[in-house]
Amino acid sequence: MRQTPPLFVRLINNTSLVTQILIGMVAGILLANFVPSAAKTAGLMGTLFVGALKAVAPVLVLLLVTASIAGHKQGQKTSIRPLLILYLFGTFCAAAVAVVASFTFPSVLHLSSQNADIVPPGDIAEVLNTLLFNIVANPVKALLEGNYIGILAWAIALGLSLRHAGETTKTLITDLSHAVSSIVRGVIRCAPLGIMGLVASTFAETGFSALLGYAHLLVVLIGCMVFVALVVNPLIVFWKIKRNPYPLVFMCLKESGVTAFFTRSSAANIPVNMALCEKLRLPEETYAVSIPLGATINMAGAAITITVLSMAAVHTLGVNIDIATSVLLSVVATISACGASGVAGGSLLLIPLACSLFGISNDVAMQVVAVGFIIGVLQDSSETALNSSTDVLFTAAACMAEDADLHENNLQEEVDLA
Repeated sequence: MRQTPPLFVRLINNTSLVTQILIGMVAGILLANFVPSAAKTAGLMGTLFVGALKAVAPVLVLLLVTASIAGHKQGQKTSIRPLLILYLFGTFCAAAVAVVASFTFPSVLHLSSQNADIVPPGDIAEVLNTLLFNIVANPVKALLEGNYIGILAWAIALGLSLRHAGETTKTLITDLSHAVSSIVRGVIRCAPLGIMGLVASTFAETGFSALLGYAHLLVVLIGCMVFVALVVNPLIVFWKIKRNPYPLVFMCLKESGVTAFFTRSSAANIPVNMALCEKLRLPEETYAVSIPLGATINMAGAAITITVLSMAAVHTLGVNIDIATSVLLSVVATISACGASGVAGGSLLLIPLACSLFGISNDVAMQVVAVGFIIGVLQDSSETALNSSTDVLFTAAACMAEDADLHENNLQEEVDLA
């Protein structure tokens, strides 16, 4: 006779993961307010959760992409090309929104602190060189350092080479990718505890008192990100799928954006996004490539950060700029954002590059970077949430636009249920 699981286990199984995460957030806030000493200890769970995601993500990407390409059948549809266009167009639109907002609500900074320990890239060529050298990086080093451009390059090369391998070899690689996916699902089940630890430690150690002096700048930054998430991205998705985009938008924000907000790393959120794509029944041969690629080049939030902080420096110094220079700033921010590191604070190091367009010295630009680190708790969390949720959103939109059957049946059914 089958034994009935305990009540606690049944409650967990019957409660959605998003609801569990929200409960974890509330528990973390309460812990930070009433037992701050325990909150710092709880932060260990958050660190372990992020560490587990970062550890499993590179292996997952390598095996999934290799298995998808090796098992690709001639004539199968993929949506990578339109996705690349969506990624770049979306990032440029985000930078343009940030330029308009910065002109409409100009921010002025009090530049007094410097951070001489950080060395930003010198120009666009340096950013692009870094990307190119990442492609030819040693595969073991790429896995150890979480270099997803290098991992993708090796996975694609291996997948193409193994397309002519025997069925037994292909089955082995597919089974390995499924095994790692199963480990990922186990890690994601720990998200409520991990999020609770991250929230508790953040509130206990940082608080938000230091952010009050930069309230105006934060409102412009986060306002731009919210506008892109709720207006610009839905318009782009509507253009692709020709129907109400908001059920899909809200689902991606809820199931990807919330986790990304607290992990503050697009790379760490790759397993979460892949699990969501699987839930949406998207083609694995598409999302196995598009999600890690999006974590590297789809950086609307980074483009907003680079643009708003650079424009704040411009307004602070009283530099006059015209429309042509503003458009150039949007282009530079788009290209720079594609080269931003997928770790917390990665976009801030590209601010001096954008500031150089206006003749702003590196010393002053580094002071702006220091301001970025002060507001980094909210800025980077919001940025990552926008970046990561958009990866799934655009992947789903491209798949819906390419495959009418997927559009009408599987994917829409999952979105409506959510």
